[in-house]
Amino acid sequence: MELSELTPILLQGAWVTLKILCLSLPVAGALAFIAGLTRLFAPTPLRQIARVYIEFFRGTSALIQLYWIYFVLPFFGLNLDAMTASVIALGLNIGAYGAEVVRGAVLAVPKGQYEAAVALNFTPWSRLWRIILPQSLINMVPPFGNLAIELMKATSLVSLITIGDLTYKAKTLADATLQVGEIFGLVLLIYFVMAQAMAYLFRLLEARLGRGLDRGGLRS
Repeated sequence: MELSELTPILLQGAWVTLKILCLSLPVAGALAFIAGLTRLFAPTPLRQIARVYIEFFRGTSALIQLYWIYFVLPFFGLNLDAMTASVIALGLNIGAYGAEVVRGAVLAVPKGQYEAAVALNFTPWSRLWRIILPQSLINMVPPFGNLAIELMKATSLVSLITIGDLTYKAKTLADATLQVGEIFGLVLLIYFVMAQAMAYLFRLLEARLGRGLDRGGLRS
């Protein structure tokens, strides 16, 4: 097959990869903030639950987590389609890493900022929203960008539960045509372009948050 025939098929797979990424990213981000802030500010039992979640999903294989959700949960009466299982598994896995990013960024805010907010009689929520998060968000963006790229690369695992993503399309084409070099060369290029696009977007976000912080907070 010519490259002009291979490329559209691979781009179809890349579109599926992007859909999984776009669905998994908000799940991972939400879990990262919930678990990270819970570890810092919640009562002890909730902190322990968040800690177990973080340590478990960071300490086990993302592939096995995906297999568990897709192949094992049906034995307990919970059947999920492949797309839903993929989004949940990837969101849980990357969210656990993101939680540590959130926790570290919040802890990096100087103690003087907390003390000043208390002295000014800010409520705990106001301290978090108006003082702590605006300063910590900008520190979270670069590692979150790295995690987003890791999430994009981890989407290749979903090819193992029959989702027709970029990796799945590439394997199918390679088996059919034996044009391994051309096909996987194109796949590398597509993943690289997607990763660079994501890195660029996160750099833009970092610059935007930096300007907002200079003007005094999240609402600027």
